[in-house]
Amino acid sequence: MQLTSSHPRTRPIAVGHLRAFEAVARHLNFRAAAEELSLTQSAVSRQIQALEDEVGTALFLRHTRAVEITGAGAQLLRATTQSLEQIDAAVRHIRQRIGRKSVAITTWASFASMWLIPRLEAFQTEHPDIDIRIDATDASVDLGTADIDLALRYSVPQNVPAGAWRMFGEQLTLVVSPWLLKQNGIARVEDLARFTLIEAGDAHRSRHLEWLTWQRWLDQQLQAGTPGRKATKFAPKRWLYFNYANQIVQAALTGQGVALARLPLVAEHLANGDLVEPLPQTRLDSPLAYWLMVAPRSAQRPEVKAFCDWLKRQAEATRHAIGDVADPETLVNSD
Repeated sequence: MQLTSSHPRTRPIAVGHLRAFEAVARHLNFRAAAEELSLTQSAVSRQIQALEDEVGTALFLRHTRAVEITGAGAQLLRATTQSLEQIDAAVRHIRQRIGRKSVAITTWASFASMWLIPRLEAFQTEHPDIDIRIDATDASVDLGTADIDLALRYSVPQNVPAGAWRMFGEQLTLVVSPWLLKQNGIARVEDLARFTLIEAGDAHRSRHLEWLTWQRWLDQQLQAGTPGRKATKFAPKRWLYFNYANQIVQAALTGQGVALARLPLVAEHLANGDLVEPLPQTRLDSPLAYWLMVAPRSAQRPEVKAFCDWLKRQAEATRHAIGDVADPETLVNSD
């Protein structure tokens, strides 16, 4: 059957008949498809005829005792099967979530992997009935409209919205693996010339993130008169650049060089001896801090409150670990 029209069809087809089409194509039998769909055979036949009319060509060849799919039908079947599988999976996921308590969090990938995820088991032990969804992205999310309950962000105070809660501040410090330090000791800044220095590759693109650069750290050592710092130019053995903080720390853990790390993200590695801080007196204060923001519509939900309370306890432990005791209960109102 070849359907013709004086004008090419451009309107998208209705999707209501695709389930019947997929069933007929799979069984190559109208009766079997009708039984599966709990419809009459004539109802399935009418749906297929209506779909063929919308598409503009025959999708099946009807023989006396058999049904054969056409080339156009096979092409539509490939797209239909994949789409229906995705739709069915989405519906299953939605049904599973109905009635369950959940908290959706957005944060950036390095913070999620280095600070949040290692602690999540403790929350799940305390609250086994609460599901957690983490959306790891650097993109800013509008908590007023997005399907997100909490945002954990890294920013200077003047850039966070009113009501943001300061989790902890930050210092930058040198870290190195113990075995690499044994091969070449670091007693003064000048000793770093024997090492590969690890740095964030995109730190120079942002005025605030320039605080994460070795050049800033070295300049501060010169101004402070740190022994061994004699010139503004500094030439290490080589440079190693990464895009993400977790990559920088991983490279340091495996002995690939000396990293200038964010202290809150490596405090546990220092505490358990996986990393060593060779020059603790050269820590550099950063203007950036870590913030918790709660979506207004989510603030009163019990599961969100429970997660925020737990998160604040975790932040308090980190503040004590890094020596940041500044105003743990402050709700920052930024102009």
